[in-house]
Amino acid sequence: MDSWLTDLIEQSGYLGVGFLMFLETVFPPIPSEVIMSLAGFQAATGEMTLTGVILAGTAGAMLGNTFWYLVARAFGYERFKKLTERHGRLLTIHPEELDEAHHWFDRWGAMAVGIGRIIPTARSLISIPAGILQMSFSRFVFYSMIGTAAWTALLALAGYVLGRAYADAATYLNPFATGVMVLIVGLYIYRFVTYDRRGKKS
Repeated sequence: MDSWLTDLIEQSGYLGVGFLMFLETVFPPIPSEVIMSLAGFQAATGEMTLTGVILAGTAGAMLGNTFWYLVARAFGYERFKKLTERHGRLLTIHPEELDEAHHWFDRWGAMAVGIGRIIPTARSLISIPAGILQMSFSRFVFYSMIGTAAWTALLALAGYVLGRAYADAATYLNPFATGVMVLIVGLYIYRFVTYDRRGKKS
């Protein structure tokens, strides 16, 4: 799978790295583990610098992060709350739970966003509750930047130090990302099935 990624990175350089990370964040067709490790490997060959690769990857991912945040924020908290009133079972969220989530995010949102940037699947999804629950844009960018920069730097450094061996091995990290997705889907099914029995909170 990584042959065309390598070609794109070789031909487009930093722009290619940034574009792939943006694409991975907005619509994850390929894991960032592969993108950034391959970019780190290219830096090790002298085609690019490690610092440039990290900056390009972080910038691309942050554009994707910001895209989802702005979409969610534009949709709005009140509009989403009305959806929970009408389609709470489908969304598996009671309006009361949304209010609780809003208060929780006010207190712990920064940590959730920062840590979420290093968890497969959650890297993209965490932007949506941050936007809907109206986390301040400056806090969102700051903590997203910290988590995203740390993640891209770690992957790029691994590719730089370990070379192509790590870039190839990164493809085997997909099952972990799949496992996270399966867990999310399983949790959704559980909440959907038990929605009526849980009942609305007073």
